Amino acid sequence: MDISLISSIVTQTLIYASPLILTALGGVFSERSGIVNVGLEGIMVMGAFSSIVFNIEFASQFGAWTPWLGMLVGGLVGVVFSLLHAVATINFRADHIISGTVMNLMAPALAVFLVKAIYNKGQTDNIQRTLGYFNFPILKDIPIIGPIFFNQTFLPAYFAILISVIAWFVIFKTRFGLRLRSVGEHPQAADTLGINVYVMRYSGVLISGFLGGMGGALFAQSIAGRFAVTTIAGQGFISMAAMIFGKWNPLGAMGAAIFFGFAQNISIVGGQLPIISSIPAVYLQAAPYALTIIVLVLFLGKAAGPKANGKNYIKSK
Repeated sequence: MDISLISSIVTQTLIYASPLILTALGGVFSERSGIVNVGLEGIMVMGAFSSIVFNIEFASQFGAWTPWLGMLVGGLVGVVFSLLHAVATINFRADHIISGTVMNLMAPALAVFLVKAIYNKGQTDNIQRTLGYFNFPILKDIPIIGPIFFNQTFLPAYFAILISVIAWFVIFKTRFGLRLRSVGEHPQAADTLGINVYVMRYSGVLISGFLGGMGGALFAQSIAGRFAVTTIAGQGFISMAAMIFGKWNPLGAMGAAIFFGFAQNISIVGGQLPIISSIPAVYLQAAPYALTIIVLVLFLGKAAGPKANGKNYIKSK
C-alpha cells in the first residue's frame, strides 16, 4: 500500500470523523450535566440546514470564509434548537428520551418546510464554497508523516481534535467542569454547596446544541454539499454511540468518533483495498450502522455514565 493511498484514507477518515467528534463532544457536555440528549440528530439537522442556507445566500459576500462562518451559524441555530430540549427537561421535567425523540422528529420536517418556503423545492442547490483541503507549512515536508497527515488534509478535523482537548481540560481541570460533573452525579449535594443546578444543566445542554449544530454544519458543507431530508441520516445517533463508547470522556469520544469515521470511509474506499475489496459493497455500506448497534449493545450496559443522567431534579426534594 503506497503512501498516497494511506494519505487518502487518513484524510477521508478525518473528513467523516470531524462532524462526529464535535457532536459527540456536545453529547458529553449535556450528559455530564445530567441531561440525556437523544436530540443530537435533530440538532445536527438544523445546523446543517442553517449553514447551507447561509452558504448559498452569502457566499459572494464572505468568499472563502463562508463555510467557516456557516459552521458558526449552524452552532448558534443549534443553541436555539437545543433550548427547547433544555426547557422541556429542566423546567417542565419532561422525560429526556421523549423530548429528544420529539426534536429528532420535528427537525427534518421543519427544515424541509423552510427549504420549500425559501426555494420552492424539497432540497437546496449545491453550495459553491466548501471546506476543502489544506497544506500545513513546514509540517507537510516531514518524511512519511508529512504527506500522510499534513499534506492536502482536512483542517476542520484538526480544529475538532483541538476542541476535544479543550473540552477535556474544561470538564476535568476547571471549576466549571467540576460543577458540571457534580450536578450530573449528585444534584442534591451540589445544590447544598451553593451550585445552581438549573444553570449548570442549561449550560451543558446549550453547549451541546452549539457543538452539535457545528457538527451538522460541518457535515453538510464538507460531505453533503447541499441540504435535503436525508443529509444527516443517522450521524447524530452514531455520535451518541461514540460518546458512550468513549465513556463520556471528551478524548475517548474523539477516539471513538475517529473509529466510526474510519468505518464510514471504508464503506466508500473499501473497493481499493486488498481483502476488503472482496466484501460485497452492500455490507460495507451497512458497516457503520451495524458497528453503531454493536457498540451500543456491548458497551451501553457496561459503560457507567453520570449517576444522575436522565433524572429530573426537583429543588424542593
